Amino acid sequence: MDALFQVQTSPPSSMAKRPCPSQNPRIPTFTQMDLLLEAFLGLSDSSSICIDLSFERLLDSLPSDLDQTRLIDHALKMGTFLLEAGKRSARKRATKHNSVVWALPPDLTIKVFSMLDTQSLCYAIATCSMFHKCAKDPSCYANIDLTTVSPRVNNAVVSTMIHRAGNSLQSLKLGIVPGPTAPLGSCQPLVFRNSVDVTSFSWNDKRSRQGKESSVLTRSCLSPLGGGSSSPGKLLRTLHLYNIERMDSQSLRAALCACPSLLDLEIVGLHVELRQTLMSVIENCRAIERLFFESSKTGRDDSLKSPTCADLVHSCPRLVSLALRGFKLHDDKVGKLVKGLRKLKYADFSTSYSITGSFLGNLGNSGGNLLEVLILRDCMHLKEVEVARFMTSLLAGDFKFLRHLDISNREGLASEGDWYERCYNSRIIPIEQVMKERPDVCLLADFPSEGSYFEIEQMLESEINSDVSLPSQLSDHTSDSMFMSSSEGSYNSDQGSGNEDGREASYVIYEESSDEVDFLIL
Repeated sequence: MDALFQVQTSPPSSMAKRPCPSQNPRIPTFTQMDLLLEAFLGLSDSSSICIDLSFERLLDSLPSDLDQTRLIDHALKMGTFLLEAGKRSARKRATKHNSVVWALPPDLTIKVFSMLDTQSLCYAIATCSMFHKCAKDPSCYANIDLTTVSPRVNNAVVSTMIHRAGNSLQSLKLGIVPGPTAPLGSCQPLVFRNSVDVTSFSWNDKRSRQGKESSVLTRSCLSPLGGGSSSPGKLLRTLHLYNIERMDSQSLRAALCACPSLLDLEIVGLHVELRQTLMSVIENCRAIERLFFESSKTGRDDSLKSPTCADLVHSCPRLVSLALRGFKLHDDKVGKLVKGLRKLKYADFSTSYSITGSFLGNLGNSGGNLLEVLILRDCMHLKEVEVARFMTSLLAGDFKFLRHLDISNREGLASEGDWYERCYNSRIIPIEQVMKERPDVCLLADFPSEGSYFEIEQMLESEINSDVSLPSQLSDHTSDSMFMSSSEGSYNSDQGSGNEDGREASYVIYEESSDEVDFLIL
């Protein structure tokens, strides 16, 4: 046994010649190393004590401490080599076995894998070498969904998957999606979507998590979409981005330039400006049909200009669904969008600041007659009298296609004369009559029993100085609602709703950081 630990430098003279393969092809030819390894592996049936004693005797036979150290290192190295060789052989045998017993041919296996969600595809990749090979087909990465509740994905993962997809890429969803925070029993807006439902969270939910975790995606996470005429973003149809803290307007603009075929764009909680983003869409994504944009700075982004609205109407006539939530929008601009977009069926301006509802006046006659969904939830300047006039037009037969209307407000509607005077139980809005005469319309008009606006206004004033988010503080003072938009301190005493164009908001640009962090293993 001891002799097996000694390396022979030359073959013994008495060793027989190897048989010719042509004489007996079924008998494998072995080298001296093969025979020595076979004999060594035959010791696996021996007890560990015998091997330990043999190794100790061989160690004691060496004269110097340096020789003993080298022998120990060689033994450890040999053990590592054997372990790795055993693992590789086991994987090869498992792959061969799987290829025999797996019922589907490779093309059908790839077809099945292309129907899996991204996480399930990653599990399949880690199963065996055969699945790993099939799962590398570009069609398996046509719809990439890397949204997570906590940071787990970095730029390297995104780049790997985009390059695997190549020109087959059709849908890309990235970022952190916080869990739902709306209380049970609260009414939820209707949103046309089949993926992650962002109607139950907003950027304010993410702010309360800052300090505990941060997104590992940086502003360059979308750079793999570019690359000239053969860029992966060329045929991209859907792009959803959630709470990527380091994303800026310039990086988003570059990504949109690489996506001329984009039909569905969803942006939630990014530090990007509304006007610049819309200009990028106007210039590069003229076939877009759905645009969902929720501000990261509720009520503070008043960058939208009237010419931009006109350009959007002219350049993107195929828009069917438009959601601009949490922005400072005036009625004249909203009116231009709703009236000008002739195919518009879904409009959501929830938590928008400065909307009084005056744009609703002529929609039934001059535009908006194809609307199926209209959401004005928690628009703090929405006036009771404007809502009443809109309800009257519903009773008169306007908006025949309307199926969903949400005018709920956790602080009630604004009165005609004084914006600070809130209306909680309106007597001039014919809610019951509309529900009776228009049963085809789902009407949501939830208001608190008592107002708490002044308490919240005082809290907001203190929040402006301290810049502390208030979701937990507001929970005891507000009624059921979807957003905690008041936490941004956006609803101040400005009662204006005219057509003035505010100054462009400034946004923080984050420095690019290293991607040397843990990420999902593919």
